[in-house]
Amino acid sequence: MSVTPTARSLAAGAAAVLAAGTLAGITATTAGATGAAAPAVAAANCGVLFDDFAYASSSDSAIPARGWTVRTNAGGPGVPGAAWPAANVSFPTDGGQKVLQLTAKTDGTAGGTSHAEFFHQRKFFEGTYASRVRFTDAPQSGPDGDHLVETFFTITPLDRPLDPNYGEIDFEYLPNGGWGEQGPIFYQTTWETYQNEPWQADNTHTAQRTSFAGWHDLVFTVRDGRVKYYVDGQQVADHGDRYYPETPMSINFNLWFIDLTGRTGSGLASYIQQVDYLYYADREVITTTEAKNRVAAYRASGTSHVDSVGSGGSCPTANPTTSPTTRPPTTPPTTRPPTTPPTTQPPVNCASAPAWAWGTVYLEGARVRHNGRLWQANWWTQGSEPGLTAQWRDLGPC
Repeated sequence: MSVTPTARSLAAGAAAVLAAGTLAGITATTAGATGAAAPAVAAANCGVLFDDFAYASSSDSAIPARGWTVRTNAGGPGVPGAAWPAANVSFPTDGGQKVLQLTAKTDGTAGGTSHAEFFHQRKFFEGTYASRVRFTDAPQSGPDGDHLVETFFTITPLDRPLDPNYGEIDFEYLPNGGWGEQGPIFYQTTWETYQNEPWQADNTHTAQRTSFAGWHDLVFTVRDGRVKYYVDGQQVADHGDRYYPETPMSINFNLWFIDLTGRTGSGLASYIQQVDYLYYADREVITTTEAKNRVAAYRASGTSHVDSVGSGGSCPTANPTTSPTTRPPTTPPTTRPPTTPPTTQPPVNCASAPAWAWGTVYLEGARVRHNGRLWQANWWTQGSEPGLTAQWRDLGPC
């Protein structure tokens, strides 16, 4: 299935916004010479990352050379046992423009399920993150209804449970629901930290319960203790306080299935998500329109890739950066609501609770035994293992 996006081309006349007299020059890569040096192109003073995804395939040598990784290792998130093959990341031409395409497939079994992920190295913090993303509600082929997550996000590795330096900023679209939702829902979630077992999440989120199928301009800004999210130029969320990130993050796109319970038929279903471009302005807050204008300027000059993040340079004095040491403090780990170690919790009565079973549907309030502990369902769930997902609340050891 091929869909030509509406208003896909950005105005070439926007090149004037990158006049060399007002912005610092950097080394760029032209679309016709991937991986080769090209004439200097002006960019924002603080450094930028711009990528037009003009790659030949997932094995293009320019991908790792530019700091990107095509994920191939097993593991979460999503269906346990699912694969993450490089072949699920491709770069077709859509509407006359190269795009990053993520594909996820499932036949309703773990062995027949595959996800996709494409992510950049960890070096991004305060500034503006912008991308044009195409979400899809229906599969390209096969039965519909699978619980799918389509994303654009940043993340810091979790070094230990409740790591205070963990950070995550998410756009997550669930076209068929999931996590207890029955219809399309679009989440903007900002994380302070979490731990896997027993599950404890410290985040805040905003959501819109409507379809977002099609192309959308997604922007979030990180500045002065606030994380602000924008969809098609309209602000949809404002998070901050202890949820504000503390450390540099990587930039990620992935496409994965929450579970295998939502489908309405049998056979192999194949879903896609496409990404037109990525633009990041280091330590600079700009509007959606300004980000699109800068992307249009790069395209007008034939530039497909620029990366000057971390190369130095001074930021605009009218747009000062809040130092991490002066940012509104996050709650210290010692004052965060404590997690009682399982060994010190008094046992609970598990006698009447059945053992958790993968294929059983559990409604809100249902209790099960699993791994020597009692769990209570926070909402409708099936196939989500207690201790690994937010669907379950830990009530203590048996």
